[in-house]
Amino acid sequence: MDGNGRWAKKRGLPRTAGHAAGAEAFRRIANYCRTLGVEYLTVYAFSTENWKRSADEVAGIMKLLRRYLEEALRDMEKNRVRFCFFGDLSRLSPELQALCDRAARQSEDYDVQVNFCLNYGGREEIVQAARRFAQDVQAGVHKPEELSEELLSTYLYSAEVPDPELIIRPSGEMRISNFLLWQSAYSEYVFMNVLWPDFSPSDLDQAIEEYHRRNRRFGGV
Repeated sequence: MDGNGRWAKKRGLPRTAGHAAGAEAFRRIANYCRTLGVEYLTVYAFSTENWKRSADEVAGIMKLLRRYLEEALRDMEKNRVRFCFFGDLSRLSPELQALCDRAARQSEDYDVQVNFCLNYGGREEIVQAARRFAQDVQAGVHKPEELSEELLSTYLYSAEVPDPELIIRPSGEMRISNFLLWQSAYSEYVFMNVLWPDFSPSDLDQAIEEYHRRNRRFGGV
């Protein structure tokens, strides 16, 4: 979800207005994904690097997250979407942590899943996974020589989620910005020039069509 700030700047609005428009775009796309039968949707809501932004902007983003989760909890029985959270949530406010916990617990039996990357960084995720594995080695749960790609994957935030098939980055930027570094080894990337608040179902259709045109060889011939 990239380009909120630039969207607001083009319109002479504060950056917080761009994030509000971006939140509406997320609702729009999440609902459309359900109609398409998408089983897993992962969104980069707030990175570990986003703390470098102004205190007002960070506070505005957190307010939008709280509002969304409060609405999701109220409508959970109707929407039947499972919520999962990737990232170090300990730096979030106690109120937001509690909302994340409630949303995850109360939706755990639903099938369609939305993964929110909050205070998330791909490198930090791998470091944390290695650290937790080392702790289990010290505790006698594993031996160092048992470490494999498959085993390390079980220590990631996304341990119970398949690797993404398609990753879409809007806004015209052509970099991965520390997102799902381990999991995206064989993901297909589609970079689009549209700013996130303007991202529409037709843009998603275009990205999916591009994905289906590709021949995924996974390193083979």
